[in-house]
Order: sequence, then C-alpha cells, then structure tokens
Amino acid sequence: MSLLFQPLTIRNIQLKNRIVVSPMCEYSSTDGFANDWHLVHLGSRAVGGAGLIIMEATAVSPEGRISFGDLGIWKDEHINFLKGITTFIKTQGSVPGIQLAHAGRKASHHVPWKGNKSLTAEEGAWQTIAPSAIPHTIGEPLPKAMTPEDIEQLKNDFSEATKRALEAGFEVIEIHAAHGYLFNEFLSPLSNFRTDKYGGSFENRIRLLLEIAANTRKIMGEALPLFVRISATDWVTGGWTEGNSVQLADKLKDAGVDLIDCSSGGNSPEQKIPLGPMYQVPFAEKIKKETTLLTGAVGLITTAREAENILVNGHADLIILARQFLRDPYFPLHAAKELGDNVAWPVQYDRAKR
Repeated sequence: MSLLFQPLTIRNIQLKNRIVVSPMCEYSSTDGFANDWHLVHLGSRAVGGAGLIIMEATAVSPEGRISFGDLGIWKDEHINFLKGITTFIKTQGSVPGIQLAHAGRKASHHVPWKGNKSLTAEEGAWQTIAPSAIPHTIGEPLPKAMTPEDIEQLKNDFSEATKRALEAGFEVIEIHAAHGYLFNEFLSPLSNFRTDKYGGSFENRIRLLLEIAANTRKIMGEALPLFVRISATDWVTGGWTEGNSVQLADKLKDAGVDLIDCSSGGNSPEQKIPLGPMYQVPFAEKIKKETTLLTGAVGLITTAREAENILVNGHADLIILARQFLRDPYFPLHAAKELGDNVAWPVQYDRAKR
C-alpha cells in the first residue's frame, strides 16, 4: 500500500490516511452559524475519503471575523449545527477538525466575490485590533493596538471557543497563526512594534501564541491532537523567516502542539512569493527534520504522485489540500485508484468503484 493511504495515529486519534481537507473559508454564514452549505461541502469530502477534514477558519469572537460571512464559535448557539456536521463526518470514517481563528487587522472586509475591500461605517464596519496600530495595506482603517485587557479577553475567547469545539464533537483543533491574521501579526517584526512583554524580541513576539497553545492543550486534555498553522516566512526582507519558524515550532512542541501546518505569506503586501508546484513543501521538510514535530505540507499539491512522493521522501507527515478538493471532492478515491490501492468506498457508491 502507498504511504498516502497508510493510517497515522496522533495521540488517541487515528487518521485512516494522510489526506487532509484544508480549512477553506466559505464566507457563507449568517451571524457565525453553520448551515446546509457547510454540511454538504464538508460532508461530500468525507464521502470522498479524506482522513481528516478541518472546518474553515472559525472566529472566536464577532470582531475576529474576516467578513460578515465568516463561520463563528463565539456563542453556545453555534454548537448544535456544528455537532450535526461532525457526526456525519465520523459516520464516513473521517476525523472532524476545526481551525480556531481571529483575523486581527484583516477583519471587517467584504467577502471575496464582493471585492474583498474594507467595510465602511455605512456597511457595518467594526473596529479591528492588532498588536500595533498599523494597517495591513495603506489606506485601510487603522486597527486598534491591543491593550492588556484586550489580550486577556482574546485568551478567554479562545478558551471558550475550544470548549465549544470539543462539545460540538471536533477531534482535532488547529490554531490559525498564519496568513497575516492576528497571531501572525504578533509573530512578525513587520507588524508588531509593541514595547511590552508581547513585542520587541523574538521571545516576546511568540509569547501570546505559546500562551494560547498551552491553554488550549490544557482544556483539550491529552487525548486529542493540537495543530498550529503558521506562515513559515513573510517572503519579505526583514520579516519572519524559516529559521524563526523552526525556533517557534520547538517552543510549540513544549506547549503541547503535535503538528505544524506549514503555509507562508499573507502578512505584507510587499511579499514576493515564488509560486509553483509544491513550493511550500521545503518548509514542512525543514521543520520536521529540525524539530521532530509532525508537519503538514500545503501549497499547489495537485496529484496523487506528488502527494505520495512528499511522504516517501520524508518531507511531511500529512498532505493538506485546498483548491484540489474544491475541484475534486473525491480526490482520495481517485488517488487510491491511481496509486493501485484498494480502499473502501461508501457502500452507496460501491457499484461504481470498478
């Protein structure tokens, strides 16, 4: 059997294969609630054979949303529909995960198909927050520099969101610390100009993420996996680097994190990203080899052979796919056929397997 279809056990959770549905914002919620779109979207990927399905970036507070359409988990009323989704995912032999997020200075925007621009006051804009009062892009509204009270509120929001995620039946939690959102803003010297214990030195800039990770692990207990998605580099001179990511991963391991989901960029409009097939895989390889943490490879991985070769070469432990799953919800079933693996199909579809 190929490595892609060999199971992987992380703590007490076994994934039936190494294929993961990446958290992908659908911008299809009202007041943070999941709905039938999310059930069908994620449920079809479970039917399609993914080992782990991570719910999109889910805001821990209303102010943490990228847009009005973002999914949320800031109140107990959000739990019930989410529980229906996780229950269905489990019936298909997949594991349900969720990405907990706060958009920071990149909050309060239109959904992508309405231009993705900052909301105006007339459109219902809200005050964004960030480590420092610096906008992501010139001309955007200034975020508010977070006070100590804001930081304590954020910690509480993540704690409560974690409890709700567990009640909703999620078995993997991922903290979103990538793509220019709040934790990424704290990590990077391009966006963090604080002079307190959360800014300045590398140790100070990583402090908040480490505190959140350690507290999330405490609430989760020891049985379930905890992931963190990072931007391994800002792709900007003077910004966050691969070396910083290795150092951070070592600290996150001590905080109880099991896997680093290795993405990049998103924190500066000055970034220059050399896009190409598997362009982010070297980040996963470097962190895996230098820290012994599990890693997930992401970024323009589109074929079964690419995914298998990443695993065979020891570059990562999981293959985390986004756009390819939008093109093909049944990618794992098709990949198994291509690699010569005989995997189970849903009994309702079995007559089409041969």
